Amino acid sequence: MSEFSGKKVLVTGASRGIGRAIASAFADRGGVVSIVYRSNSASAEQARLALAGDGHVCIQADVSNGDGARRAVEHSIDALGGLDIVVNNAGIFTTHSIDEVDFDDWQSAWCAVIDTNLIGPAHVCYFAAQHMMKHGGGKIVNVSSRGAFRGEPDGPAYGASKAGLNSMSQSLAVALAPHGIFVGVVAPGFVDTDMAAELLHSDTGDEIRNQSPLGRVARPEEVASAVLFLASEGAEFATGAIIDVNGASYLRS
Repeated sequence: MSEFSGKKVLVTGASRGIGRAIASAFADRGGVVSIVYRSNSASAEQARLALAGDGHVCIQADVSNGDGARRAVEHSIDALGGLDIVVNNAGIFTTHSIDEVDFDDWQSAWCAVIDTNLIGPAHVCYFAAQHMMKHGGGKIVNVSSRGAFRGEPDGPAYGASKAGLNSMSQSLAVALAPHGIFVGVVAPGFVDTDMAAELLHSDTGDEIRNQSPLGRVARPEEVASAVLFLASEGAEFATGAIIDVNGASYLRS
């Protein structure tokens, strides 16, 4: 029997990049996946069709607001017949250096990034936990970032949102453990996705890759492996943990 055979899994931002790799990893191991996406239905459907096994679904929802988060969770439960694992992967990054943007752009960036990267996962966690508390527990894995620890001078809202996600996750790990719900975090550095492609193929690409002693950035599948570990049976005592997947490019004490 496959490790996640029959497990119902919701992955936000699963139409591409890290989210798609996470969805694929669960499906390869027997999971049934709800691909939650914001707007690109064609990409989401391509991702669904590429998954191993049957029963996978695509759910369109903007999880940066409460109604969208509720929709994502409730429609996934209805479509899959339950919910065992949630992965909050959806996120955005915008450049808004404090010495370069006007206040309107500054404010707009903060609102958009915090809503998507922190408030959205908080709402998804809330609705998922309501179901899990009534149905024997579950696993929640939130995808954070190295930027939560080292700072993001060109995108301070991003760093702050991911630091908040870490703190929220650890708070929920304590609050939900008595209900059999386990919460963990995976914090990647740069990952070889289309979101990072422009930077990785720019003049600074080699500098970024050489931040790691491995001389490269992470593959999406490597991030997915860490997510699977936290969601696996036997990893419950790692609840509250934050796993760095940055190739030793940033080491924190």
